[in-house]
Amino acid sequence: MGLLTIIRNQKRKDKEIRMLVLGLDNSGKTTIVKNMFQEDVDGISPTMGFQIQSLSYRDYTINMWDIGGQTSLRAFWSNYFDKTDVVLWVIDGVSVERVQESYQELHDKIIEQDRLVGVYLVIAINKIDLVAKSELKQLKDKVSKLLSLEEVIPERDHWNIELVSGKTGDGIEQVLQWVITREY
Repeated sequence: MGLLTIIRNQKRKDKEIRMLVLGLDNSGKTTIVKNMFQEDVDGISPTMGFQIQSLSYRDYTINMWDIGGQTSLRAFWSNYFDKTDVVLWVIDGVSVERVQESYQELHDKIIEQDRLVGVYLVIAINKIDLVAKSELKQLKDKVSKLLSLEEVIPERDHWNIELVSGKTGDGIEQVLQWVITREY
């Protein structure tokens, strides 16, 4: 039994999950995290650097690393990869013109990184409170098609896409539920 197997078995026993919260600047990463903690989501400023918080959810402890998404900070994301179980990638659902940039950053800085092989990925399309309900399925389909995750991550149980609103909390429960049901 290797050291990595021992560490994973201990984490599974302790029910601890390490989650990186990443995405482009202004996608709403911190708003989603604050909503998970039922904190005030008004007046949030851009994250400079990172913030660490531990969320007790069901019988799990989810250690969240909310890392800034400004262009100048993206080169440092890899400094946080060690012992990561899941990446929550946040996309601004009303800034569809930035989905291509988001895809490129996700692909280059996350999916293609050897240190993240086997890590689970959940995509949160945020700000759905600003999108007409009749357009939500179309938005999810469009983002899904642009990201083409089924081509780059063939293990379908290793990724998921959810529609969320950091402001209202819609969809956040589904994200957390998906995270805790993975096999770490």
